[in-house]
Amino acid sequence: MRSVAFHNLGCKVNGYEMDYMQQVLKENGYEVVPFDAKADIYIINTCTVTNIADRKSRQMLHRAKKMNPESVVVAVGCYVQAGTEDALKDMSIDLAIGNNRKKDLIPILKEYLEEKENGDRDDIVRDKTLKGKTIIDISSTHEYESMKLTHTAEHTRAFIKVQDGCNQFCSYCIIPYARGRIRSRGMEEVAEEIEGLAENGYKEVVLTGIHLSSYGMSGGNDFSKSGLLSLIQRVEQIPGIQRIRLGSLEPRIITKEFARGLSQCAAICPHFHLSLQSGCDTVLERMNRKYSAEQYYEKVCILREYFDQPAITTDVIVGFPKETEEEFDITCQFLQKVGFYEMHIFKYSRRKGTPAAAMDGQLSEAVKAQRSNVLLELDQNMSRKYREMHLHKDVRILFEEEKIIKGKRYQTGHTKEYIRAAFETGENLSGQIKKGSLTGFLEPDILLFRP
Repeated sequence: MRSVAFHNLGCKVNGYEMDYMQQVLKENGYEVVPFDAKADIYIINTCTVTNIADRKSRQMLHRAKKMNPESVVVAVGCYVQAGTEDALKDMSIDLAIGNNRKKDLIPILKEYLEEKENGDRDDIVRDKTLKGKTIIDISSTHEYESMKLTHTAEHTRAFIKVQDGCNQFCSYCIIPYARGRIRSRGMEEVAEEIEGLAENGYKEVVLTGIHLSSYGMSGGNDFSKSGLLSLIQRVEQIPGIQRIRLGSLEPRIITKEFARGLSQCAAICPHFHLSLQSGCDTVLERMNRKYSAEQYYEKVCILREYFDQPAITTDVIVGFPKETEEEFDITCQFLQKVGFYEMHIFKYSRRKGTPAAAMDGQLSEAVKAQRSNVLLELDQNMSRKYREMHLHKDVRILFEEEKIIKGKRYQTGHTKEYIRAAFETGENLSGQIKKGSLTGFLEPDILLFRP
């Protein structure tokens, strides 16, 4: 029995794919061990969204080879897909597998190990004739890479990949080159996977993808405003599924028709992550985002029309090339106008191969850090205000795990709005949904729950 260790970098889609790879390796007789253990095979699911992500991917690959120089180190995913030549030169990598080939991990690995044992291909990753087999031309494929999970790393909430690829080509983003054009998974295939997970006790699913809003499409560049809604309505019919949460959405998918349809789904969680990136129109234009700040705000208002105090979360990039103090101030004012529950703040990271990396007016790390700190403080204030609005309201908590806080045992979980709450008890409530109220703050990001 060969031992295999995994390390995952990047997004929830990567997490789903990592769960699948672990599952199929176990099914094929491999022993999965912790990443810091000595293993026969190390599989690193890489990320390339920024130069920093590239560096972290390389670091983990080198670390794996250092832990066991005789091991087979497998680099999988976006880093090798977008930077194939660098991967082929990296002496720490024994085998590189690009996107849309993760489903073929078992036969690819089997072939490599057999040829290595026979002495036919000691240097297989640097044999460029193999490139077409393990790293395809992702830009030309319209085939969705089908996978199916029976369980996930989380025990109560399952992330379900339903879409891959992106056609947006934001000026700072390499992902369309690493993931290819948009591709969607069949609705009944999604439903079949979720039915199996529901039978195994999962009550909440999170529908996710590289560009989730385009679900239902393959290849084209227009939004499918009914595809995602139809999928949600289908998933709601599955017995045992009590919550449906959505991954990141493009603002343009939010219409009154779409929001009305969502509001009629009892299982939908009123927690919407609408990617913003900047609250200033001139910066949005340089980013090649296809909406204005005011159009974004209109979408938020539509959601608030159909849902009572929905949780609106977002991403914001600070220090984009040429961002002036005035443009940053406009963004700050806009963020306060919207009133987010949570914001993920990112300092702009120059990514080789993107238009933004070649722009004039690159800002210093000191300026980026200062602006990031301003928004992090704003985020804390808005997050506390949103949580305070839910104090003493009736809520339902899906409990997930035990946590020791200040020496006491609590069961912790989340409301539909993704507010984290804790109930002091020694009883294991994992996977159960309890009704009660939020009575106060236990920690800045955890509220007390009372049934």
